[in-house]
Amino acid sequence: MADVLSLSDVSVVRNTRPILDGVTWEVDASQRWVVLGPNGAGKSTLLALAAAQLHPTRGTVTVLGEQLGRTDVFELRPRIGFASTATDRRIPGSETVLDTVMTASYAVSGRWNESYEDADLKRAHDVLYDWHLEEFAERTFGTLSDGERKRVQIARAIMTDPEVLLLDEPSASLDLGARERLLRSLASYASSPYAPAVVMVTHHVEEIPVGITHGMLLRDGAVVTAGPLAETLTDVNLTETFGVNLHVTAHEDGRYSARAT
Repeated sequence: MADVLSLSDVSVVRNTRPILDGVTWEVDASQRWVVLGPNGAGKSTLLALAAAQLHPTRGTVTVLGEQLGRTDVFELRPRIGFASTATDRRIPGSETVLDTVMTASYAVSGRWNESYEDADLKRAHDVLYDWHLEEFAERTFGTLSDGERKRVQIARAIMTDPEVLLLDEPSASLDLGARERLLRSLASYASSPYAPAVVMVTHHVEEIPVGITHGMLLRDGAVVTAGPLAETLTDVNLTETFGVNLHVTAHEDGRYSARAT
């Protein structure tokens, strides 16, 4: 299948410090990736490049066939689903959940004078139903729990039927119950043959949903390893990535866990 993301020898430098250093990576439409690494490894910067929110200092980034620096990113971004803490901060607390999701059609945060069609309204309700949020449609975003807000962000990212879905720590700060409910929904989505390519960033192997096919490990802005998930999540690779002796366990249900040895 055609690549939806392609990075060739990409570096991002800030104040002479490399945030990403010589990253080469390809993602095709059939793949669901998880990117793991310690704080400061460059994971969120990698997603910002994939979301066409950031340009590389060096190297070539191609997203959905469009090379950054040679395309109109404002036309490209609506084809990308992106959920992160940064998008959370841009959503007005007084916005209803329904409008929070529906305004993704215009790539805006906060309903103003846009004109929506019946198809937009139906699509928004369908997405809310799929993510078990229909009962929250008229609730305001500011009244939601962290877990509910995370699901709304993902629903908003999916609203435009994106060609690639990018998730930046979707289960961070959630309690155990909220995390497991979210991961169950993500597993259902990622396992669907109709879903787009998915790239998810997390710190913990326990937060990898079933259905993820590939993994990348980052440390200090460089790729430790990348490839099929079972080949990536090994004791040796995780130990090198996180700087502590780790043992990873693959469970029969398709989930993973890791502990220090």
